[in-house]
Amino acid sequence: MNRHSMNSWLALALFVLVIGGFQTAFAQEESKQKEQLLFDRLGGLAPISVVVDDLLDALVPDPVLNKNPAIDAARERVPMPYLKYHVTAMVSQAIGGPCQYHGRGMKEAHAHLNITQKEWDRFVTIFKGVLAKHNVPAKESQALLDIIDSTEADIVKSSAVR
Repeated sequence: MNRHSMNSWLALALFVLVIGGFQTAFAQEESKQKEQLLFDRLGGLAPISVVVDDLLDALVPDPVLNKNPAIDAARERVPMPYLKYHVTAMVSQAIGGPCQYHGRGMKEAHAHLNITQKEWDRFVTIFKGVLAKHNVPAKESQALLDIIDSTEADIVKSSAVR
């Protein structure tokens, strides 16, 4: 092998090593980013759907929420499996998961319910209880609560006390 051929092979080998290193570094960084998604930290779609299921099951019989006739009427109109599907998709999308929510926005979906601050606070209390029941770690629980808190202004419409 002449010197020119040897240099070509060395250059090619160096090129392959550099490209391979970039691909490995890129794959590791992509893996790190994926691990950092709240969706992945919570275990993916199966445990998220279980928490949503339990949350909605806990909200339905709640006497504080049932004092609101609009909430009670909405529960009669909207089939629970349909609501659970939409809430699961919405949560998945909000925390970096693969599902896409195609329902109405929070403001539009809740405007007619005239939700009070007391009802909102009760919802948050129930939500925290469901997270605790499922041993959701503090960091992930707080991230979920921050997302929930960001929707409060669109959902709470009434200062009336029930």
